[in-house]
Parts: sequence; C-alpha cells; structure tokens
Amino acid sequence: MFPVIPYEKKEHYTIDDLAEIVTLLRSKDGCPWDKVQTHESIRPDLIEETYEVIEAIDQNDPEMLREELGDLLLQVVFHSRIETEQGHFTLDDVCTDICNKLIIRHPHVFSTVQADTTEEVLKNWDTIKEETKHQTTRTQTLEAVAKTLPALMRAQKVCKRALKGNNRFLCNESVLASVTECKHTLEEAMHMEDAEQITRAMGELLFCCAGMAQTLGLSAEQVLTDTTNQFIDCFRAMEENCTAEKREMETLSHGEWNALWKKTKQNLEEEATHAAG
Repeated sequence: MFPVIPYEKKEHYTIDDLAEIVTLLRSKDGCPWDKVQTHESIRPDLIEETYEVIEAIDQNDPEMLREELGDLLLQVVFHSRIETEQGHFTLDDVCTDICNKLIIRHPHVFSTVQADTTEEVLKNWDTIKEETKHQTTRTQTLEAVAKTLPALMRAQKVCKRALKGNNRFLCNESVLASVTECKHTLEEAMHMEDAEQITRAMGELLFCCAGMAQTLGLSAEQVLTDTTNQFIDCFRAMEENCTAEKREMETLSHGEWNALWKKTKQNLEEEATHAAG
C-alpha cells in the first residue's frame, strides 16, 4: 500500500495546481500507472482527447467542451512533465515559447506593422513563420506540413501552400481538368485490372479533389465529414423503410437499391429544407 500524499482541497484550482498534481502522480510515491508512462505510451490519449474536444465543439456543448479541454490540457502538462524529468524543458518553457510566437507573429498588435484585414494578417503570419523556421524554398514549406495529419487535411494544406504567391496552377479550371483526367486514368486501370495503377490513380484523384476544395474555399475534411454523416442518415432512413415493409435490405436488386436510395435522399433533403425554412 502506497503512502497517502496530502494535497489541499480547493474550490478552484489553477494550471500550477495541475502541474503539481501531475508531478506528484509521477513521483516515487505516486501512481504506479502514471509514473511509468512515456510520450509513446500516452500518444493515443492525446489524439483521442483532441478528437473529443472537436466532438464537443461540433455538438455545441459548453459543459462537455469544458471537460474535454481539461483532459486535453492534462496531456500538455503530462508531456511537459516527462520532458522536465529528462532535463529538456519545462511547462514554463512551453508557455514562454507560445507567448513569444504569438507576440512575434502579431506585429500589427504588438508592434507598428499595419494589417487591417484578415488576409493581411494571415499573409504576415505565413511570412514570419517561414522566416523564423528558416524556410527559404517553396518545397520546404510543403515538407513542413505535418505528415501525421489526416491524409485529406494534409493534402489540402499542401495544396494551399503550393497556391501561395498567386501561383494559379491549381485554378478551378485546371483542377477540374485534373480531376477528370484522374477519373479517366482510374477507369482505364480498373478496366486493365492493374492493381498498382489503380492505387496510384485513386491517390491522384483524391489529391486533386483536395486541391479543388482549396480553390473553392472549402474544407475538404469538413465537406467529407458532412457527407459521411448524410450518408449514415440516409442509410438509416432507408433501412427503417425496408424494416417497415418487412424486407431485408440485402434482398434489394441493384435497381431497387438505387431507386430507394434516390427517393430517401430526396425526402431527407426536402425535410431539411422545410426545417430550415
């Protein structure tokens, strides 16, 4: 049995309290689980907590968001504590770095640079970012996009940086032409049953779609998320219709499936329009 570590009970705690609690949990007399964790072992937790914050935002749930932000903050403090123990940096260093970054990248607020529009602010931000990270070529800015991002998000971010400086090789017309070309290439590969070519063409088609989302001012990630949710809603309604008619979905012919899908989708769109009006 481990000795009890006394800690003052408070009505309100601060981030300093959180840092101290994590330190105690990882101390010799702390928690057997907490004190053996590494960056790698809790990496999945960081990803999970981030997505749960996003879910709280999407659900417009302040109470849930408050809780999930706390869980995410714990991850920041925990990873910082591991580095403190290894003598690399502290939580204060993390705070110092982000404060310096915000001050440096907001010269229109903390200095005399003029930036009256969001476009000018973002342009200054990107320029300062490249200078502070010593990125001297366009390729370096593309390579700096995190490889661990979701693939669709990373593709669009790469396209966005490639577009910088009025480089219009990804204008609406050229991207649409590229999407059409990739579609034809994929069809040919499927006809030839060439697995390697199918994989390559599929990847190029997805990348071109991400580029098109960028030129249209859309978030490819959000668009696909919304469409996936709509697909599930339509599938649910279609399955409920089949259940009401005492029929298994698997018994539908290809033509019946398409017809019912089209009808169900149209009904849902009409209901959504009516609800919005």
